[in-house]
Amino acid sequence: MNAARGTDDAPASNDISGADTLPDALDAAAYVVDAQGRIAGVNRHATRVLRRTAEEMVGRDAHDLLHRGSAGEPLSRVRCLMRQSLLSGRTLHDDHGWFERGDGSVFPISWVITPCRIGGGRTGALVVFQELAAAGEVAEQAHAATSMSELDRLALLAETTTTLTSSLHVEEILRQLVRLVVPLLGDWAVVDLLTERRGVERAVVVHHEDGVLVHREDLEGPMPPVPEDSSMPLSRALRGVTATLASPATYDRRPDSGIAVAQQELFRASGMHSASIAPIRGVREVVGALTLGRATRSGAFTAADLLLVEDIARRAGLALDNARLYERQRRVAETMQRHLLPQMPSVPGVEMTACYRPAPDASQVGGDWYDAFVLPDGTTALVIGDVVGHDLDAAAGMAQVCNMLRAYAGAEEEPPSVIVNRLDQAVSRMAQTVMATVVLARLEHTDDGRWLLHWTNAGHLPPLLVERDGQARFLEQGQGLLLGTGLRPDRSDTVAALPPGSTLVFYTDGLVESHHHTLDHGLARLRRYAASLAHRPLDSYCDVLFEHARPADNDDDVALLVLRIPE
Repeated sequence: MNAARGTDDAPASNDISGADTLPDALDAAAYVVDAQGRIAGVNRHATRVLRRTAEEMVGRDAHDLLHRGSAGEPLSRVRCLMRQSLLSGRTLHDDHGWFERGDGSVFPISWVITPCRIGGGRTGALVVFQELAAAGEVAEQAHAATSMSELDRLALLAETTTTLTSSLHVEEILRQLVRLVVPLLGDWAVVDLLTERRGVERAVVVHHEDGVLVHREDLEGPMPPVPEDSSMPLSRALRGVTATLASPATYDRRPDSGIAVAQQELFRASGMHSASIAPIRGVREVVGALTLGRATRSGAFTAADLLLVEDIARRAGLALDNARLYERQRRVAETMQRHLLPQMPSVPGVEMTACYRPAPDASQVGGDWYDAFVLPDGTTALVIGDVVGHDLDAAAGMAQVCNMLRAYAGAEEEPPSVIVNRLDQAVSRMAQTVMATVVLARLEHTDDGRWLLHWTNAGHLPPLLVERDGQARFLEQGQGLLLGTGLRPDRSDTVAALPPGSTLVFYTDGLVESHHHTLDHGLARLRRYAASLAHRPLDSYCDVLFEHARPADNDDDVALLVLRIPE
């Protein structure tokens, strides 16, 4: 948005009570935002102009949802005069704004924004706007706006850096990259990525059509290898040589490689008359190449455009390099963790199963573990634990704690509390600070045929006992302080008889914790589902319990150890 005219500072004196029901008698489109810029109310005229329902708008950030540049590009918050008004509490108006409709099209507006009070005495602002041109004129005006000022370029680069470095997921980085450059710089965007084995994958082919981004999956997929001696633009970019301007004429001559043939097909299918191809460089090596093309949009890329695309590609390379490094570390940690988890021992007369599940979005690797092993006296040790943290250090800490616990438990016939006390002292002396929760239990089969569980709990969630008739209770006794605090807590042991046909469930917090509910809610949910599985065969028990009891919003890994006492 260009020059705006402001009034003197004005207090938020206008009171709009019930901002969700703006007066429809107002002869203009209007909406209200709260102090954070979220839409709090909208009138019917605004919903018609914006082609969005009130439900689609209320609660959304108005800047992200509506504000655009003249070419339909996302508008940097630094350049947004409405945001400036909201932050400063001043009344402003402008005749050179652009909004995006629900169908993806953009249209020019004039607007005025003024501070007001909304429901409950909160401060906010009223925005009144009017469409300036017919929708059919918008595309032509947007396509005509091909040049960018130096300020616009700097704002785009700043937003590129902020946006792309906010994620560690390759797919999200690519999605945001395309959103930033299409249709602002071109109506086609192509991203080719080098794989870990130095192959080439055409990861993204997107073009702007009728106000929306359309993926061309038929043009995506594996690509031929990069020839070392090819002088064609994409080959040079994938080798990290240079950024290049290209056109259909560039590929008129006989192709020198399979990847040049693929580029010929891309230009033919897209109708691009001008393209800018730049290497995507990471910190240590080339990650891929970014191709921006213009087909329906007039004007060829210039040398200045090429420098901008190259700068954007460099920022994308740093973000993709970080994401790949993080993913590599996550895979190493998860692989190490899976290999460290034990095979279940065979305990005569007892069914036993266990499983480990990583975080659902693969963004977290934790220190969750289970263990089961036979002790020198013939009883069976059962362990469930969780090292604090979600990274490679947590997985490494888990391995050390798990191994030390095995060693201490197998050295002498001692109660679980004594063994855990000794483990706690050792953990406190480790060079790398480690804190962990753990339940150590000993399963004993008595001469009179009973099964007894002796256990101590160092800050972990209580095991769940489900009896044959479906009654379920948490074994909450024996609770003590977690490991690694440096304190010397007085731990205790507890013993309980396990009835015939009962099921005992050890679990980690990823099965019950939620961002939106209390821990008690998660525990109650676990107890309910576990009780319903009282007669479920153990070979599918973990899968079913994991699927139904785990909160959908949980981003932690889960370890489960389940055993069933014979009837």
